[in-house]
This record gives sequence, C-alpha cells and structure tokens, in this order.
Amino acid sequence: MLAQTSPWHAHAIQRTAAGVAEPLAVPARMEWTTRPGQGPAADILGPDLRGTRILELGCGPGRNAAHLATRQGARVTGVDFVGLQVRRARSHYGRLNNLTFVAGHALHYLHASDEQFDAIYSVFGAVGLVAPELLLPAIAQRLKPGRVLAFSVPHPQRGRRSASGDDRPRRDFVTLPDRTRLPIARWEFDTDRWERHLSRTGFRLSSAKEFHDLRMGRSPATLLIRARKL
Repeated sequence: MLAQTSPWHAHAIQRTAAGVAEPLAVPARMEWTTRPGQGPAADILGPDLRGTRILELGCGPGRNAAHLATRQGARVTGVDFVGLQVRRARSHYGRLNNLTFVAGHALHYLHASDEQFDAIYSVFGAVGLVAPELLLPAIAQRLKPGRVLAFSVPHPQRGRRSASGDDRPRRDFVTLPDRTRLPIARWEFDTDRWERHLSRTGFRLSSAKEFHDLRMGRSPATLLIRARKL
C-alpha cells in the first residue's frame, strides 16, 4: 500500500500512461548524472565486470542494469520499490540474459537476501532516500570485502541549497512528468558527512566527485560517491 501511494508510484503511473512499454535497445553507456555522457561509466564499479554479481538499489526502468548485463557481461539484479517501475523494466529488458528485476523495498531485499555481491550501486535511487544508518549497514552485509559501493545523489548544494547540518532528512520534491511536485524526505549530506556514515559501517571513501548541469543552474547538480568495503 505504501508504494501505491508514494510520489514514486505517481511518477511511474504518469510515465506508463505516456506510452506503452516495449522492448528497447540496450544503452551503450552507463549514466550516473543528470546529464547524459558526463562523468565516469561502468568502470567505476571495477575494471572488468564480466561474470561479476551486481546489485542496483532503485533500478527504475532498468537502463543501467541492462547496460551492465549486456555490454559488461555482469549478472545483475535490479530492485525497485515501485512495482510499476519493475513492470516497465521487464517490458524494456526482460528478454535479456543475466538480468533480474525485483519489486521490493531496498532495505527489505538486503535483509532477506543471503547473496554476496561484487558491486552495489544506486543512481538517484535508494541511497539518500532510505535512512543511511539503516541502509548502509545492510549494504555492507551483502557486499564482498574489498568491493565497491557507488552511488549518485542530488547534490546538496543544487539550486543554492545547503547541505544538511545534521543526520536528519530534509524536505524535497519529486517533479512528475506533468510538472506536479510532490514532497519526499531526502538525506542531503556533503562529502564529509557521507564519509562519516560510510566509515561507521566498514567502508573507506575512495572518491567524491561533483557534476554540473547548466540546464539546472550554476550550482552542482550531482554528487557521486565511491567507497570500498574494508
């Protein structure tokens, strides 16, 4: 019921109504930011992903997962909170090998799974939308030692905002295709605060990069964090 009343469900309804989901070509590149072609590609997860086991938390319509499974040769599971998104992902890419889409809350999936992954990532997905003191320890349980967690989140300073001064979530909005804005809670940390949360749960920060998108103003639009499990 929660997923069916969330802003993300409303977003998926409008996307679905805009056109019938159908098989799509696999993207040639993995994207991490709001501007296609900007920043790193799949190699942020590792130099050779063939045969690796990868988990995406918040897969949406499945584009990045499809790229990793087909172009990089990984075995990929994409999890999304909204069943309609998973249905779209399966319609787009369900024909592909080594690719599975699961409907469910990221935290519940991590707790229920007994699998160990070679990489876990989130692109404007569960990281930042689920309390980090709950989500990061659950991710650490499912990630093999020495392997990579990477996630991109809206930059805390986008639109002249400022980063959270504490560990509490802040009010943000989801903009639907019809331009309606619905409120959500989001953890908007700067790099130092993310690093503290990561270090508490057995990760070492490897890199933090910010990316601009001039369509969204002069402030940085995306923060991309890479960490390695100790």
